[in-house]
Amino acid sequence: MRSRFPARPPRLTRPITSNVRTRLETGRLVLYSVLAGLVVGVAGTLLRLALEQVSRLGTLLTGYSPPGTAGEGGLLVAFGEALPYGFLALPIVAVLVAWLTRGSSDPLSEIVSAYHRRGGTRLSTQSRLLIANVLSYGAGLPTGRDASFTALGGVCARLLARIARLNVSEDRTLTLASVAAALGLVLHAPLAAAVLMAEVLYRRFEFEFEVLMPCVLASVSAYAVYGLALGASPLFDVPVLQAPSALQLPMYAVIALAATLVAWLGLWLAQLWPDGWRSGWPRLVWAACFGGVVAAVAIYSTPSVLSGGEGWAQLSLSGFVGSEGLGYGGWKWLLLALGVRLGFGGGVLPSVTVGALLGVGLNTTFPSPLDPTVCALVAATAYLTVTLNTPVAATLLAATWGGDALLPAALVSSSLAHALAWPLGYVDGQIADRRTAEMQFITPTTTILSAAPPQDAPDALYRVEAPTGWLGNRIRLLSLPGGVQVVGLERGDEILSATPELRLQDGDVLDIVATDAGFGELREQLNLG
Repeated sequence: MRSRFPARPPRLTRPITSNVRTRLETGRLVLYSVLAGLVVGVAGTLLRLALEQVSRLGTLLTGYSPPGTAGEGGLLVAFGEALPYGFLALPIVAVLVAWLTRGSSDPLSEIVSAYHRRGGTRLSTQSRLLIANVLSYGAGLPTGRDASFTALGGVCARLLARIARLNVSEDRTLTLASVAAALGLVLHAPLAAAVLMAEVLYRRFEFEFEVLMPCVLASVSAYAVYGLALGASPLFDVPVLQAPSALQLPMYAVIALAATLVAWLGLWLAQLWPDGWRSGWPRLVWAACFGGVVAAVAIYSTPSVLSGGEGWAQLSLSGFVGSEGLGYGGWKWLLLALGVRLGFGGGVLPSVTVGALLGVGLNTTFPSPLDPTVCALVAATAYLTVTLNTPVAATLLAATWGGDALLPAALVSSSLAHALAWPLGYVDGQIADRRTAEMQFITPTTTILSAAPPQDAPDALYRVEAPTGWLGNRIRLLSLPGGVQVVGLERGDEILSATPELRLQDGDVLDIVATDAGFGELREQLNLG
């Protein structure tokens, strides 16, 4: 029996255009960035409360409480009397920290390295770095509290990646956004922290503009939560500054040049560590020696070497440090250069402290001293520019802490430092520029794993971290474009054969043999960036 109603014509569906798909992906990234900021804001609030308790335990151990910053409620506290026997714990803690950070130098280097290898670090690695830096900071070793917050951002990023189904590009971007949010909390400068994360990836004047907005969104969201719980105030209490005159700028440039030279010498000294000394049992031995040196300097010379030193930067900005700033800054410079490759220091605040103390000390050598606060911030800008290769972020941090009047001197300082400094840095994962990063990822290697190649005989091997959507699937079920074949799998320290029934796990890295066209389709399919 035929129906009285005409047959419904087939419904035509139009494929999603690239513009619509881009908008959908951008909307997802915006939502995830805000969510990452909220998570980091809550976690950062809890971490600050925990660090205060850990610092009190460290004070009971050593009998010495370093000064703090105004933004953290620690200006002009009683320093106390150092207990020599308490400092015997520093070598023990240093060995424990070196063991926990095995294979890594500091959290910022780990994040930058993970971004360039197109894969996030494991949650266990970020957790170890977080525990290590909290212990290091609490015991009084010269590690800034920003290292703990950086590791916290990495932990939050890994947790978010497990909850949400992120592709490779989103995972990489949100990891940077989470770390930028955490740095914004500890620096009390969310916008400057966002710029820093977009800039610190490369040694020369390069930016990841596509990650800048997610970093801004996450950083602002996190700071809103943090400020609601603990108050939003500047990290440093800086007096109102008058804009430096044109006649004073050459003198401030001399301060910046001196800080640039000292920072470069510190980088050169840090590069002398042989690679064999930074892993295995030699790493533990040298960490014990480093902890012993810190204890000896604190007992027999000056306890100002303890902790990251942001409190001493506060005292220098407040005018309570004079010519002795050269001695304080010199000891911190030496310990930073010796310890950064072992995982002690290397972040933002240790460089700011060394630069600020040296700037105040150098100012006292002039026949007619300048404003010590401006000298401290100018030298800190130059020092941070050299050690992290972040001239724009260093300038923004100086302007955030010192006000807009400081911009001319800060711009001169960062420009000179970046133009004259050798392209080195304390961040191990930095590479030369963006082009190097792309070539590092998509250029075919000269070694092909022993496996049957596809029929069109490609001659390129690529390494890609297993996307979140592929986790748990067997290799035979993967949807691969033509000319693409998985020939191997790296799981931790093991290299496995890509058998059809092998299931993918979190952290797996696929070795893929593909043609240029096939890998191009795979990049677009997985949004690898």
